[in-house]
Amino acid sequence: MNDSYSKRGVSSDKEDVHAAIKNIDKGIFPNAFCKIMSDDDEKFCNIIHADGAGTKTSLAYLYWKETGDLSVWKGVAQDSIVMNMDDLLCVGAVYAPLIISQTIGRNKHLIPSEVISAIINGTEEFLEKMRGFGINIKSGGGETADVGDLVRTVIIDNTITCRMPRHDIFSVNIPAGDLIVGLASFGQASYEDEYNGGMGSNGLTSARHDVFCGDYIKKYPETFDPNTDKKFIYCGPHKVHYMVPSKWFRQNTYGYKRPKNVGKLVLSPTRTYAPIIKKVINIIRHEDIHGIIHCSGGGQTKVMKFVDNVHIIKDDLFSTLPLFRMIQAESQTPWQEMYKVFNMGHRKELYVPTQKIADQIIEVAHSFNVEAQIIGHVESYKGKKLTIKTEHGEFVY
Repeated sequence: MNDSYSKRGVSSDKEDVHAAIKNIDKGIFPNAFCKIMSDDDEKFCNIIHADGAGTKTSLAYLYWKETGDLSVWKGVAQDSIVMNMDDLLCVGAVYAPLIISQTIGRNKHLIPSEVISAIINGTEEFLEKMRGFGINIKSGGGETADVGDLVRTVIIDNTITCRMPRHDIFSVNIPAGDLIVGLASFGQASYEDEYNGGMGSNGLTSARHDVFCGDYIKKYPETFDPNTDKKFIYCGPHKVHYMVPSKWFRQNTYGYKRPKNVGKLVLSPTRTYAPIIKKVINIIRHEDIHGIIHCSGGGQTKVMKFVDNVHIIKDDLFSTLPLFRMIQAESQTPWQEMYKVFNMGHRKELYVPTQKIADQIIEVAHSFNVEAQIIGHVESYKGKKLTIKTEHGEFVY
């Protein structure tokens, strides 16, 4: 574990959380990506899932205070939804009606009504956009609480629920011989309004403190935990409005548009893969998709929570993005840890049995202007093992 990461009070593994829930019932599909619960009708099942934008809201607050740009709040509203919706994609919830309930906890002294309005309107705009792609998702309302004694700035969470036929559920059952298709987290999908740096909503505590400068310590003390050692707070070289340095664009940058400033690059809204996954499920047989993994908490090691007796080998990942090169250089985080904290270039991966099926998925992704490629394969193994072969070395987990 990178020492600075743990010193900031965060963990990519969430060991204490997993220990706390180890004896909790895992539902009727124990190896599904989300917990699946029974229904009174045995042909159906129920899902309820909660997640949020995490500490990305602290950076959005800082950026808004520095620039006055309210649009960043729409971005974190999207983050909070996608972190829920794209987990449900992994179990095949693309046709069932999805209902979102939003919870906003704010410090009213710091977060005025125009910010709350931007978050709520951003939520509704994103849901409307998804409905345009055939995703049946609606808002069920929510709660905005003034909890300044508990929340330093603002936290944005969502709970999503749906009821769907049991035979539509995708569980994770990854055998030796499978190919792994990765869907890129960067670029500009046909359903996105601007270029996406690929950040997602994981690793933000590390990213913002390692990238942005110490000027913000005195200026915005509300954006960090005062109990954290100051040497781990805003120890990078950048201000949010600085342009991204040209040195990060010397290698394959997949069309990065350099004018984006550092703040906006890190704040890129978390990409949803809902339009892509819906089309994939439409054209590929259920039994030919052995697993859909959302590389969120745990980054590229996420799949290890769902496998046994296989060796996952990721040996053809996308070239390291400028964003992650910058974070690693500023933080000196070991590359092995980078692959556990960040998605590193793809946030969704599908496990399939043949090249033909992999090619079909890649074609679908390309139709939405999203990069995709076979990033690895699966071999037999007694136990479970993950090997990631990269331009920065070979890492075994």
